[in-house]
Amino acid sequence: MRNLSSLLSAAPVLLLSAFPTVGHELWIEPRSFSIAIDAPLIADIRVGQEFSGATLSFIPRNFTRFEIASGATIQPVEGQLGAKPAVSTEPLDDGLAIVLYETTGSYLTYDDLPQFERFAAHKDFDDAIERHLARGLPEADFTEVYTRHVKSLIAVGDGAGEDRAFGLRTEFVALANPYTDDLSAGLPMLLLFDGAPRPDAQVELFDRAPTGAVTVTLHRTDAEGHVLLPVTAGHTYMADAVELLEHDPEAPRNAVWQTLWASLTFAVPAG
Repeated sequence: MRNLSSLLSAAPVLLLSAFPTVGHELWIEPRSFSIAIDAPLIADIRVGQEFSGATLSFIPRNFTRFEIASGATIQPVEGQLGAKPAVSTEPLDDGLAIVLYETTGSYLTYDDLPQFERFAAHKDFDDAIERHLARGLPEADFTEVYTRHVKSLIAVGDGAGEDRAFGLRTEFVALANPYTDDLSAGLPMLLLFDGAPRPDAQVELFDRAPTGAVTVTLHRTDAEGHVLLPVTAGHTYMADAVELLEHDPEAPRNAVWQTLWASLTFAVPAG
């Protein structure tokens, strides 16, 4: 795998394709998390680090699902090839709107085992190297396939409503509404994998203050897959969690590991 500094020094056309290969987060970021009922919902797909990054275009081959849920209605996100922002809708009904986005598989190749070990340690997979060696896998030039499973909560008008499970391969479900509920004790969430609660999983919470400063804290789901995330009025958030699965090598890239990245973005209104 080429390192990030070499990618940044390459031609600009390589930059957007480079970001996912270095394990950055991907998320949906609306231009505003609270919009009027007569306003369009406009949002970007972003990929980067520390809750900051590049915007990606609307490219159908890159996703398997791209929808907006509004009340009981779920509609596909329509767009022109290459469009930015990737989401630009007609005005939606009053209530909580939820953007859903799942990607097709992408691949990265690890140069050596220490590179994989650093990633595994960061994402809290302490047994990854032991599992890798036990499977008799190569210690250099091995491949991972990864997919993204993304949600964003946006208030339209009063923002009333509830998040729910939508059948993403892995997903966060907010168990309170950040735009209407009392979050003085935090925002409770449920982390799912294949529709079942995912216990004892690391959750990274990215907190962006009104000043633009971002802090990252680590949390864990309990035995039932629940986690309580501390939040502050006026701040914007992304919750992120990664699942690591063994993968049987198959064409076209013979990946031996699979990662599935769940993210959920939302904001907490000020005051």
